[in-house]
Amino acid sequence: MIVLEKAKEFHGHLCPFVALGVKASIIAMEELGVERIDENASIEEDLIAIVECNNCFVDGVQIATGCTFGNNSLIYFDLGKNALSLVKRGVWEGVRVYIDADGINKYFSREANELFEKVVVRREGDEKDKQQMAKLWEKIAYKMLDVPRDDFKIERVRVKPIEQAPIFKSVRCSSCNELVMETKIVFVDGKPHCLRCAGKNYHAVVGRGIVEFAEVSK
Repeated sequence: MIVLEKAKEFHGHLCPFVALGVKASIIAMEELGVERIDENASIEEDLIAIVECNNCFVDGVQIATGCTFGNNSLIYFDLGKNALSLVKRGVWEGVRVYIDADGINKYFSREANELFEKVVVRREGDEKDKQQMAKLWEKIAYKMLDVPRDDFKIERVRVKPIEQAPIFKSVRCSSCNELVMETKIVFVDGKPHCLRCAGKNYHAVVGRGIVEFAEVSK
């Protein structure tokens, strides 16, 4: 219960898939015999959480495991699946936990599904609809912690080794005068430029996943 409150504070609201990210993490940690990473583990990147989506599920994973985008222990595979692989660095073996959205629909009321379609999918709900959906969604979220293990696909996995976060030098862009990781620098007329100042496209993680992003001029 406490971890869900922390997840709510972190995510901004509490919904079923945030809770499922927590539940999947708990299952994976129990299977692997590990706990939420501490200070040393987060620095050494000893435990890696590999997620296959970029939705609410992932915030539950970050809160429960302590593996985050910022401490380089969260890896994103752009596959569009509600799945988590918790892996020990070095041995590169771990546990993958997947939850099928169709399989858990039985825990959702008709009203909750209809409001989700109206408020989130079609973006048509009014304030009353939004408040009611939030209330129903939070109620269902707490139920997700009691979803039986049989509703999850749990399997042992071995993954290809993933490098620890390298430390690169910074180079100053000759146009905006801001420091840039040296691997993101391009040269224009022999001078270093960041991708934005050079007018180059770059990659971004948006709702649909990883896309090539064209910068709008300032």
